[in-house]
Amino acid sequence: MTRIDAAKVIHVIQGEHAIHDDPDMVITTVLGSCVSACIADPERGIGGMNHFLLPDSGPGGSDIRYAAAAMEVLVNGLLRRGAARGRLRAKLFGGARMMAGLPDIGQRNADAARRFLMDEGIPLIGSDLCGTQARRIRFWPVNGRVQMHLLGEARLAEREQPMRPRGGDVELF
Repeated sequence: MTRIDAAKVIHVIQGEHAIHDDPDMVITTVLGSCVSACIADPERGIGGMNHFLLPDSGPGGSDIRYAAAAMEVLVNGLLRRGAARGRLRAKLFGGARMMAGLPDIGQRNADAARRFLMDEGIPLIGSDLCGTQARRIRFWPVNGRVQMHLLGEARLAEREQPMRPRGGDVELF
């Protein structure tokens, strides 16, 4: 198990994002139907995570609780801090269907995040989206490493993958 120094953890909640270039920093979140993008430029050694609630833009389109605004804020923040658009790599998580019988907002969130990445030309190199389980995410922004835990899952598997445009594995913990 990976030990994490509590002083070096940023927890991102709904409607927030965090960007960092400290090699000891870990960005975390817990997701149900919400989606988080973990986007990094590993050559520059910087990355960030967002956490958005809804797929469609609200009035004015700049509320970061919504997919397009949250994704735009994260990408622009990375670029302002020295990341290069052509080196960005993304991983997406969340989008679970948490309540049967209600509209599948999780699927719509996942679709909105994928569409944004495709429109912006940012490679999606790993994801764990939809399903019916909440997830806990840990993201090391400097190298793009991600750990994901499906909450309530009985058996856990472990895989790891650096931020490279091939493959799509995610380390589960």
